[in-house]
Amino acid sequence: MKTKLLYLVRRLAEFVVSLVALALVIFSLIFIAPGDPARVLVGTKNATPELLAQIREKYGLDDPFFVQFGRWVWGALHGNFGTSIQSGQPVTEYVAPHAQVTFELVLFSLVLSIIFGLLFGVVSAKGRGKPRDGVISAVALVGTSAPSFAIGLVFLYIFALRLGLFPIYGVGNGTWTDTLWHLALPAICLTFAVTALIIKVTRASLLVEVEKDYSTFLRARAVAPFAITAAQIRNASAPIFTSTGLVLANLFGGTILVESVFSIPGLGNLLANAVTFHDVPVIQFIALMLASMICLASAVVDIAVAFINPLSRGHRNRFPSKAAARTGEGMAL
Repeated sequence: MKTKLLYLVRRLAEFVVSLVALALVIFSLIFIAPGDPARVLVGTKNATPELLAQIREKYGLDDPFFVQFGRWVWGALHGNFGTSIQSGQPVTEYVAPHAQVTFELVLFSLVLSIIFGLLFGVVSAKGRGKPRDGVISAVALVGTSAPSFAIGLVFLYIFALRLGLFPIYGVGNGTWTDTLWHLALPAICLTFAVTALIIKVTRASLLVEVEKDYSTFLRARAVAPFAITAAQIRNASAPIFTSTGLVLANLFGGTILVESVFSIPGLGNLLANAVTFHDVPVIQFIALMLASMICLASAVVDIAVAFINPLSRGHRNRFPSKAAARTGEGMAL
């Protein structure tokens, strides 16, 4: 238990260091971008020397870089990410309604991806060489090759425009059922590509476990097929869980384009408008928020893998188990 707690603390420390590095990179974007940051903050106004001087004094742009960065981090720790140039609202208040829509879409897609990815991955691995394996592998290949916005356009034309099964755009009138109906088709578009990735990882990982000695031993002992599959899935959990965590990066990246296709007022459309209007505080906040979500998901997945399957790669020597000592294979029964 002590070793597990040490690993937990070390992984959380890595998350904090990664977050600080990301914050530094994201804050640096305003300085890397060509032109005067004060002119960017002025926006479409007439940039007179007096106005530029006022802007620099107001935002402390004449201060050294690390002084500005420290001030920004201090404000972020207190929930103050500045004011939106485009709307004049605090950034958190301006972004919150759009973030809620995107998180609902991503959560919906993530649940569907995990369920169908694991299900079809296991079915494909258990039926290796059979027609069902070929069909699932072919669909997974299409899913990993086709971009999400292209799938969205095809689904939009077939299921919304031609068949009328789903709304064409928007998120509905605000009720839970209507929002779910409007987000269903965009979520399916995101799920299609992500599910294909989970299927391929699950199939490849499970095939390795199927060929191991303990699987043959369990079959010889006439253990129930469901129990054998459960043991194989647990032993193959490290790459499956890791890929599931990395799926969040694909979902957040894909949702920007999918939201544009379906005219969903989420972070994707908001980020596009912020870039167009040079709304730097909003861009920095969205970038930091999404990067933090991905880093947090990665840390949670690593910790979950370490505790669920101690014999997974990267933790084999950290958490020895009694089952491993008895079987040599780390059977999960």
